[in-house]
Amino acid sequence: MLDERIRVFYVDDNPRQSRMLTCLLEECGFRVIPVTNPATALPLCKQTSFDIALLDYDMPGITGSQLAEEIKFLLPDVPVVLISGYTALPATDLIFADAHFGFGTALDDLLWTMRILAQPPLPGIVPARQNVRHADST
Repeated sequence: MLDERIRVFYVDDNPRQSRMLTCLLEECGFRVIPVTNPATALPLCKQTSFDIALLDYDMPGITGSQLAEEIKFLLPDVPVVLISGYTALPATDLIFADAHFGFGTALDDLLWTMRILAQPPLPGIVPARQNVRHADST
């Protein structure tokens, strides 16, 4: 039987945070590909098949927004979600993100949005790029 769970490419430099959110996502029905070293994320991204990217915003060496740009360059149709401890991020850091979830965001909102963004487009319909930014209202 094929594994039809949504495949999440999850990059977070904090191993403890990564383990916790990976467990939660898997309990909620996602298949998670966790990466804790941001320097290896891009090469691994080129070798891995996934439906959505979930990226920590604040990482050493490369920020989540920089990694989002690289992923969108390689895989323009793959949605990218940034997570951070900030309630708002600069607009320039959100250009290549389809959603941002920051401080005070409910887990249910993150899960729901990830499921919506990872849905394949309906045949014959060209999807409009949606830029969902929960917990980033101004």
